[in-house]
Amino acid sequence: MDTDDALAAGLATDLDGSFETMVRGHQDRLYTIAHRFLGDPHEAEDVTQDALVRAYRALAGYPAAQVRELRLRPWLATIVLNLCRNRAARRRGPNPLSIDRDSVDGGGLPEPVADPAAAPAAVLERHEARNRWASLVRQLPPVYRAPVVLRHVDGLTYPELAQALDRPEGTVKAQVHRGLALLRTAYETAERLEREEMTA
Repeated sequence: MDTDDALAAGLATDLDGSFETMVRGHQDRLYTIAHRFLGDPHEAEDVTQDALVRAYRALAGYPAAQVRELRLRPWLATIVLNLCRNRAARRRGPNPLSIDRDSVDGGGLPEPVADPAAAPAAVLERHEARNRWASLVRQLPPVYRAPVVLRHVDGLTYPELAQALDRPEGTVKAQVHRGLALLRTAYETAERLEREEMTA
């Protein structure tokens, strides 16, 4: 029995006693999904808290047998994504989306580099690359953005991704593939335009 199966079993028999364990085990990944999708750490915190409250209420209303059968990772991802979509629909002009794992809490430290003299340049280069990718991910249509973020940021498997998005597995595989192809094309186009500007 994997950890989430054991946790689901615990939630089914003692919701209040097991819920804190679920929160500790999943709050960081839920925050990461929300932060990548919305690009705003404060909104991501609000969405994460709201998702956990909604999860508690839902679990309290489910029969024990249904709780035992839950696949927690995709179920919780679905709740967070729905809240992110609702929030994004209410606001105009989403903030830049960070895909930098070090910036999840806003205080990540740069990776050490072998040559200390090259450190500022290396940090700047990594920062610029992350910002470029963040901008490209943010520009993806939501139908591709959600699968790409869940697959390549949260690390959901394709079956979990299909469950989280309530789409057939073949569809989510195609959406991830298409989303990555769009990212690659956008990146190559931006690189080409940048080179043309530099030589003009």
